[in-house]
Amino acid sequence: MKKETWRFIDSGNCSPSYNMALDEALLDWHSEGKIPPTIRFYGWDPATLSIGYFQKVEKEINLEAVKEHKLGFVRRPTGGRGVLHEHELTYSVIVSEEHPEMPKTVTEAYRVISEGILKGFQGLGLEAYFAVPKTAEEREGLKNPRSAVCFDAPSWYELVVEGRKVAGSAQTRQKGVILQHGSILLDLDEDKLFSLFKYPSERVKERMQKAFKNKAVAMNEISHHPVTMEMAKEAFKNGFEEGLNIELEPYVLTEEETQYVVDLAKSRYESEEWNFKR
Repeated sequence: MKKETWRFIDSGNCSPSYNMALDEALLDWHSEGKIPPTIRFYGWDPATLSIGYFQKVEKEINLEAVKEHKLGFVRRPTGGRGVLHEHELTYSVIVSEEHPEMPKTVTEAYRVISEGILKGFQGLGLEAYFAVPKTAEEREGLKNPRSAVCFDAPSWYELVVEGRKVAGSAQTRQKGVILQHGSILLDLDEDKLFSLFKYPSERVKERMQKAFKNKAVAMNEISHHPVTMEMAKEAFKNGFEEGLNIELEPYVLTEEETQYVVDLAKSRYESEEWNFKR
C-alpha cells in the first residue's frame, strides 16, 4: 500500500513568538486545505519558558527568575503547564480530526501521534513505552495537577523510559484540526527549571524538586552514548515515518508564508494581552 506523504518542516531555532505563530499558522492553513498534514521540528532562541493556555502568570510564575536567566516567555495555544525549552528537540504535528487514522478522543489521538516519538526513542536504543495510569488516585491526579511544572505529572499514555517521563506533549483542537506539540529532552537544568515557578514555601519547592527527579529524566542522563541534536532529529524523523506509516517530504516556507507568521507572532504572541492576561 502506498504511504501517505506528509510535509516536514525543520525550522531550526526561532523566537518564542515565531514558534507559536508558526504552529498556529500551520493549523489554519491545514484547516483551509492549503497544506497536507505536517510535522515540524524546532528549537528556541533564546531558551524559553512557555506556559499553558490556562495558566495564571501572577500566581504561578516567577518572572524575576525568567528575566535573570535571560529567558524568552510565551503562552502556548495549548493547555498544560510550564515548560523550559532549552536543551530539547521540540516537535509539532498538525493533522485533521477527520483523518482516517486519527481516533476521535484526545487521549487516543495522543497515543497514535506519540507512537512516532516512541519509535524515535527506540531508534536511539532507549527502552521507551507508554505508561497508563492504573489506580483511581493516579487518574484523579491527572484531572487536578498539583504542580505548575509540566514534566512533574504523568498524563494518559505518558511516554516513559526506565519509569521516568522523557517527553511532554500538549494538544489542542481548533477548526477541525489537531495540533499536538511537545518537548523531547536531551538535557535538563533542574535548578533553573524550578527557579521559574512560585511555591508556598522553600520546603515545598525542595520537596517537589526531589520528587521530580524520580519522575522525569533527560535522554542524555540515561542514554549509553551522548545524543546530539542531529542524532535526535534523524531518529525522531524516522520514528514518525515508521510510527505513523507515512513519508515525510521536506518543505521550506515561502516568503509570503513567512511574512504571515511574522505578523501573527507580533500581533498575538508578543502582546502583553495574550501572554499575561488570563
